[in-house]
Amino acid sequence: MVADGPPPARPTQAGQTPRKRKPQPRQKHIPQRTCIACKQVRPKRELIRVVRTPDGHVELDPTSKKSGRGAYVCARRSCWNIALHKGKLEREFETTLSAEDRAALEAYEASLPPEPPTAKAQR
Repeated sequence: MVADGPPPARPTQAGQTPRKRKPQPRQKHIPQRTCIACKQVRPKRELIRVVRTPDGHVELDPTSKKSGRGAYVCARRSCWNIALHKGKLEREFETTLSAEDRAALEAYEASLPPEPPTAKAQR
C-alpha cells in the first residue's frame, strides 16, 4: 500500500482542538568584540569604541555610530595604558596619533577609576 500525501492527523475527541506547543522565548543575540590591549572577548556594550575618522583623527565613539575604522578597549586603566603608551592604537589604525588626539584619549584614561591591587601584587 502506497501512501499519497501527508500522514493522517491524530484523531481527537469531540470538541477538542489539537494542542500547539508553547513558543520558547528566544535568546537575544549579544554582539561580542575583542579588546585590542588584553585580547579578552567581551560584550560590545562593556567596551569603549575608539574610531579613526575618514579625515584621519582618532577619537572616542561612545555611541558606536561614527563612521570610520573602529577598535575596542576595555574600560580599565591598564588596558588604556597598553593601548596608548605601547602603541596598540597606532598599530591598529596604521597611523600616528596627533598631539591633540593623544591628549584627548589620555584625558579619558585619567578619568577612569584606579584599579585595585591584584592578589599577586599583595604578596
